[in-house]
Amino acid sequence: MQRIEGVIRPYAWGSRTVLATMQGRHVPSNHPEAELWFGAHPADPAKLYDASDTATDGDLLSAIGADLDGQLGPTCRGDFGDRLPYLVKVLAADEPLSLQAHPSREQAEEGFARENAAGIPLDAPERNYRDAAHKPEVVIALSRFEALAGFRDPAVTVELLRVLAVPELDSYLGLLAGQPDSQGLRALVTTWITLPQPALAVLVPAVLGGCVRYLESGAERFKGEAQLALTLGERYPDDAGVLAALLLNRIVLEPGQALYLSAGNLHAYVSGAAVEVMANSDNVLRGGLTPKHVDVPELLRVLDFTPRAPSDLAPRTSTVGPEVVFATPAPEFRVSRVRLDGTALKRAASVELDARGPQLLVVTDGSVTVRSAGRAIDVPAGSGLWMAASDPGVVVTAHSPAAEFFRTLVGGH
Repeated sequence: MQRIEGVIRPYAWGSRTVLATMQGRHVPSNHPEAELWFGAHPADPAKLYDASDTATDGDLLSAIGADLDGQLGPTCRGDFGDRLPYLVKVLAADEPLSLQAHPSREQAEEGFARENAAGIPLDAPERNYRDAAHKPEVVIALSRFEALAGFRDPAVTVELLRVLAVPELDSYLGLLAGQPDSQGLRALVTTWITLPQPALAVLVPAVLGGCVRYLESGAERFKGEAQLALTLGERYPDDAGVLAALLLNRIVLEPGQALYLSAGNLHAYVSGAAVEVMANSDNVLRGGLTPKHVDVPELLRVLDFTPRAPSDLAPRTSTVGPEVVFATPAPEFRVSRVRLDGTALKRAASVELDARGPQLLVVTDGSVTVRSAGRAIDVPAGSGLWMAASDPGVVVTAHSPAAEFFRTLVGGH
């Protein structure tokens, strides 16, 4: 086992306080800090510390490459090849992320091969598929976390669009009111995101005006949706993504609640802090609310327009002692949240974790001490621990009055 440090990604939508506070650094940070990556992704592999925990010892990607069986184990290699199949991130969003979806495994393999054959460089901004893998993901809130995810029940969306009382919406509303199902959603989304910019420059401000009037009326039913539309419209004027966002479920997670996103699920994270665990892929199809590349035909090809209730997107949980396990169908990962009490008054002070293939612990609150085979490593908030497949089990003990960490294993292990 070795302590690891994640790598910060300084995207513009990030927070200047969340990650700095978690890691005990100066607040505010010098620039927005959006994501803290823990894993073996080639773009930013986590840094390893040596046995004395005082000096860096290379990175996780290099360590795995130098000892594939020892680090990953034969079962993991047999299922997923010679790479760690998951990536763990801590997200800190002060502004909305882009509206996006991820491809299925089959779509990713076909798209990756197609773009390779076309000679598009892997680092080209217009590249959609940077690898041949899918990207299912689960996000678990650390703070109040707001997101848009999954197409709302079309009947409710028709109600929302009608109460905005925007004449410019009437012709589009008919597409969904006349066919309130996945096909109606496909027709409306396709129409909106292919509108020419002059048409969007008329329609989007009209819809935002309707949101203002709705809020001024004091109505509560769609207050959150109207406020969010105005927030998105302010940041991305005349963007078709503002319209598409009105068709999605607005979901608010409290700490410890989770959201699972499978292939084709249109979504956007809006604000808050969370732990995100995903298959080790960088494939994103964007649909708006971003200055980055948007490929409308490719997005429409991968989108799943099946309406889903927010409850359909919440993973089932089970509890084993202080460990809460979030069940998802993704074979690449299984993630759990563990909360310990150093005083042992409210909950357990320690937990024993068995050796079950390569696993990664990320501490998000307080600090813990991890013991195994006569060794002890202190892991503070904002840091992590790597356990190779060949490592024995460990005992994790709270090193502070309250401690929280997230444990990620290979799914099914």
